[in-house]
Amino acid sequence: MSEAHGITPELFSFLEDLRSNNERAWFESNQARYERHVREPLLAFTASLQEPLAEISPSILAIPKKQGGSLFRIHRDVRFSKDKSPYKNWAALQFRHEAAKDVHAPGFYLHFEPGNVLAAAGIWRPARPELDAVRQAMDDDPDGWTGMRGAVEAAGWSFGGEALKRVPRGYAPEHVLAGELKLKDYVVSVPLSEEQVCRPDFLDEYVELCRSAAPLPAYLCGVLGLTW
Repeated sequence: MSEAHGITPELFSFLEDLRSNNERAWFESNQARYERHVREPLLAFTASLQEPLAEISPSILAIPKKQGGSLFRIHRDVRFSKDKSPYKNWAALQFRHEAAKDVHAPGFYLHFEPGNVLAAAGIWRPARPELDAVRQAMDDDPDGWTGMRGAVEAAGWSFGGEALKRVPRGYAPEHVLAGELKLKDYVVSVPLSEEQVCRPDFLDEYVELCRSAAPLPAYLCGVLGLTW
């Protein structure tokens, strides 16, 4: 609960200040704020989530580590970017499948950014073999996809992400799932508020959100031959 995970409005205050002062000297002089109000609360939230998330799926992991776990690094990779700002203006947690080596795997996601807080689930930018497998499964059993999608949308989640302009080669333009076949990501999301994620009962609320979105990552794991 709030004492367990410690997410407070100060998390968003720090990120708002970072947005206006995205430089190394400022961050170093404010690193204690980052540790106290961002990293430590999100690691505590992750640790508190391990047991309830395992009840939804033992294969989806919550890893409370400073590096290499569920918490995204605050440092940006600027090697191939025109924007050389050294830090992300947001914080995020990912809870992905145990077989995954990166973010391109089925799981859950939680995003913290001033004015843009959300929960998400599914698979983001899967590699071509995985993307092809999902599309083929939809083509083989349209009702299976439609049933899963209906359950997730009924729980308040919305599908989104980038899409192709045309139906992929090999599928009829008039396919009953033409819109879904065009998708590059299979992700659902639901908007949250800063006040909401700072409430004492947000951990319980987030677990229920994951439970209601679970049919999508469970479907994707089945298609990709992963345990759920």
